Amino acid sequence: MANPKLSFHGAAGAVTGSCFRLQTEAGQVLIDCGLFQGAKTEKELNYRPFPFDPGKIAAVILSHAHIDHSGLLPKLVRQGFAGPIHATPATVDLAGVMLPDSAHIQAIEVEQFNRRAAQRDRERVDPIYDARDVAACLGLFQPQELGAWFGVLPGLRARFWNAGHLLGSASIELELARGADKTPLRLLFSADIGPDHKLMQPDPEGPSGIDYVICESTYGDVDREDASARRRRILLRDEVRAAMHPNSALLIPSFAVERAQELISDIGQLIAEGELPDIPIHVDSPLATQASKVFARHHRELEGGAVLMQGLRARNLHFTETVEQSKALDRLHGFHIVIAASGMCDAGRIRHRLKNWIWRDEATVLFTGYQAEGTLGRILQDGARSVRIQGEEFRVRARIRSLDLYSGHADGPELVEWIKARMPLAQDLFLVHGEPEAIEGLAARLVGVVDPQHILRPVLDETFELTASGARRVGDAAPRRLTPEKVARLDWHNDVSRLILDINDALAAEKDEKARAAAIRRLRRALEPEPRAGRQP
Repeated sequence: MANPKLSFHGAAGAVTGSCFRLQTEAGQVLIDCGLFQGAKTEKELNYRPFPFDPGKIAAVILSHAHIDHSGLLPKLVRQGFAGPIHATPATVDLAGVMLPDSAHIQAIEVEQFNRRAAQRDRERVDPIYDARDVAACLGLFQPQELGAWFGVLPGLRARFWNAGHLLGSASIELELARGADKTPLRLLFSADIGPDHKLMQPDPEGPSGIDYVICESTYGDVDREDASARRRRILLRDEVRAAMHPNSALLIPSFAVERAQELISDIGQLIAEGELPDIPIHVDSPLATQASKVFARHHRELEGGAVLMQGLRARNLHFTETVEQSKALDRLHGFHIVIAASGMCDAGRIRHRLKNWIWRDEATVLFTGYQAEGTLGRILQDGARSVRIQGEEFRVRARIRSLDLYSGHADGPELVEWIKARMPLAQDLFLVHGEPEAIEGLAARLVGVVDPQHILRPVLDETFELTASGARRVGDAAPRRLTPEKVARLDWHNDVSRLILDINDALAAEKDEKARAAAIRRLRRALEPEPRAGRQP
């Protein structure tokens, strides 16, 4: 029997685009099929062909509904996949609102891009997928309960373990038969592991005695403050109080699914306890509106579900669904809070709210989650003095704040404890779903837990043969879509935006029109093509 092979087609040396392909004698299976986010170089991968034939994928096992894990499933269907998509019941429900929303956002953004492209006589693009592809995709979902084995392929079965990350999120255990006289090969994909004592979710679980573990490392180099639920709410209260000024706004870029509901719960409880006044809260996200309905249906499965329902029923909570309702937020008077998607500011309505407020001293932007390299959120978090949003330049005068206690990911110490609980490890540990610094930080913490020779750091599109004596790298059958140094890094698009902002700053600093004209001439000379070799300049 040939050894199975495992390929890493996303979340390898980066956080987004989770997609792992397991090749067995019985067929090929995908674990997740997510959208790439971050710098444009990475996001362009969403438009390029898959590095495998979608028609040859027999099944997909989906860990949870977040778009960086599920967002390319409709594209997979569009290009020939027709097998089952296994997921927990809550993930099926959330995918039913998140994937249509993803198609809608793509349609809007592609329309805006093509309008600008037509003005500049540049090539148009098509959406990655549309509503019809989403409908076909959703028809393939098959719900599977936590803890129950289900068949995937002949000789391959799987079961879900609670991951404590998101409503319905799961780690995925796979068991692959290796012949009548051999024990099965056992793999465990952590997916996204939630922190201990996460709001709404129980602590993560999982089996022990695994052959191969594929573990996330998003916060592998971080020691997060160990805060109780009460402490978290106090810190949020203090941030809200500091932001309160007449006719100002507190903007909270938020993932529409779970993070928005957590914030609604905590702010609602603070108001109910008299810790905050009855502040108007506007949830500016159709997806968050729909996701909140899913959470309400599943609230009995959640820790703190009653508190969530109290927040959702509060009279000061308002959901904006239509474009007109969203635009009307820019005309509000008096202090208010806007919770808007997306959490990394790389899409959605938060960019419109930022265009209205980012240049105002009285505004505050509060980040409550991870910001991937190359996203607008990360650029703001890193202290940019000016930014470009949808082609327009804005000075950053708003207060930029971060509160990391709402993260859906375990920090370094919690990941180490999760890995310890999976011991003994028969073969290798793959570290994925993290930027290089986080991966190395987690690897350093694991000294004495896992032999360093058995800690592997796959790169994008790398394939390993899973042998009885450990994983063995397989030579590249095709060129990799991106080299490692181009993954999870700022790219030339970011450099151009920064250059334009720097040029404008430099010109504004010149003393008069004559000096500015001279500076522009120098710039034009710098843009002239280099003379060809052998010719006089």
